[in-house]
Amino acid sequence: MIQDLIAEFDIGKTHTRLSTIDARTGAQTWNVRRATRCVDTPIGRQLDIAGIESWLIETLRTAPGREHIRALVPVAHGAAAVLVDDRGKVLAAPDYEDPRFESMNAEYDPQRDPFTETYSPALPLGLNLGRQLFYLEMREPELFARAAHILLYPQFWAWRLSEVMASEVTSLGTHTDLWRPHSLSFSQLALRRTWSALLPQRRFAGDALGTAAGSVARAAGLPADCRIACGIHDSNASYLRHLLHRRKHRFAVISSGTWTVVMANKADLGRLRAERDMLANTDAFGSPVATARFMGGREYEAIARTPAPPTIDALRKVIGQQAMALPAFGAGGPFATCKGRLVRAEPLEDAERAALATLYVALMTDRLIESLDAGGDIILDGPFALNPLFGPLLAMLRPRNRILLDEGQCGAVAIGYLAGFAQQREPTLKAVRPAGIDGLEDYRNAWREALPQPPVTFSRSGV
Repeated sequence: MIQDLIAEFDIGKTHTRLSTIDARTGAQTWNVRRATRCVDTPIGRQLDIAGIESWLIETLRTAPGREHIRALVPVAHGAAAVLVDDRGKVLAAPDYEDPRFESMNAEYDPQRDPFTETYSPALPLGLNLGRQLFYLEMREPELFARAAHILLYPQFWAWRLSEVMASEVTSLGTHTDLWRPHSLSFSQLALRRTWSALLPQRRFAGDALGTAAGSVARAAGLPADCRIACGIHDSNASYLRHLLHRRKHRFAVISSGTWTVVMANKADLGRLRAERDMLANTDAFGSPVATARFMGGREYEAIARTPAPPTIDALRKVIGQQAMALPAFGAGGPFATCKGRLVRAEPLEDAERAALATLYVALMTDRLIESLDAGGDIILDGPFALNPLFGPLLAMLRPRNRILLDEGQCGAVAIGYLAGFAQQREPTLKAVRPAGIDGLEDYRNAWREALPQPPVTFSRSGV
């Protein structure tokens, strides 16, 4: 007998994924993904929402067991919003990697709230959502004047599927410059420029905004009573699945993908430094979470340049010849304005380059954990959890923390919770054994000494 299913629609910066989960057991039953693209337009680089929507409807229409999908939960990356007019027409869906946003820095930065109020550092490109909105308001004033709604990215998809608009705090509190997490209120910037008035009523990430709109249900073959959840920011979804069972304890989650994001429960917000791309995210319940991150997935690909997996022998060779990758190879992170470089890496073969990339992201992650003074268990989630060397390396670098591996099924705990099918069981995690690698401590010391000094700052005025 086929059980009720939950659909998770996850729009990442690199890949967009649709999967189904058995609502009773929490087991994933099906999964498919596509590359996420952007499109060039006269108003700049835009998110490919038309292409994603067409793919989603067609993929749902052919999904096995689609008639048993009782709820759909949108999950999406941060620093993204869609402007919509009063008739529901999409006006703009900016891509945060568009370099033109930085042309407004001199005008925009003085208007930002202090870092101690928003815990949102000044970031490059359009990684502060407020900078995107300011750019459109200044450079495309006629278009911006037509905007009746600003929909944060997960809630844009919830609206497209349910025809009900909402806002939600995890996306609102993700380095947007629009939110003050301690007071659970809009920033002075958002109020002064009246952007706050364009954001719909806030709802909880798991609130059912409604059922699938009739046209969507017919085109996708969904049941008429399929509930559409409000949706959540992707790193916060990773964090929520463990927060549900660990709220009273110190722990940290490493959410990996395009970004590697370290979120530490009960860490001191006073340790956050804007110049190191440290910030406070906001969890699904509205509480600030000390966070540090870098573009780990993007940087791994730039260093490895191969799909070959790393091996322990390749890692030993990298350490033995002191081959190094020094930051940075992507936007964001504590060294984002530095140009990444490789040292003594010319003779490396594919497995060795993959080992070098793995070692680099492990060392960067170790540094972020240290900067947050994250205590308790460290839980690995996402693609790096599948890397055979990343977890063992981190366990060796962090002997005072227990490193636990989320092997991919734990996500159903949070998605089930948000879909209204709460799973009471705690996620099953696997303890990681430290790698037995001679010379790793000396290598880490040498790598840290070679890092750009002092740490690169993003901070300008207003922080």
